[in-house]
Amino acid sequence: MIQIRKLLTGTALSMFTAAAFAQTAAPAAAGVDTPQAAPGVGLQGATPVPQNLTAPSPTDPLVQKRNADAQASADYHQSKKAAKSQYKDHVKDAKTNRKADRQAANEEMKEQMQGTPAQSQGGNPQP
Repeated sequence: MIQIRKLLTGTALSMFTAAAFAQTAAPAAAGVDTPQAAPGVGLQGATPVPQNLTAPSPTDPLVQKRNADAQASADYHQSKKAAKSQYKDHVKDAKTNRKADRQAANEEMKEQMQGTPAQSQGGNPQP
């Protein structure tokens, strides 16, 4: 039992150091001229160089289908949100137009009502 634990610990430790070495050695191997100092040590105002961390496209058809389904779902939800926003804007504009139409109709009706009594006060209507 102790031997298995030592073996697992040694394996995990070697994997950790290999991963740490691979991360620090990658920019130097790529030919990028960046200082190898620790962040914040003697470098004031220096920003790290952005790295593209994209994995190569998988060859497994199930993984490709899963990724395509996820992308299609994201596109669908995005278009659904856009349609909902457009619908809300349309409803808002329609409410504004309806309110303006009602106000114009009320003003027109008030003008007609004010004009009618003034004409009828003159006496008998002429045929």
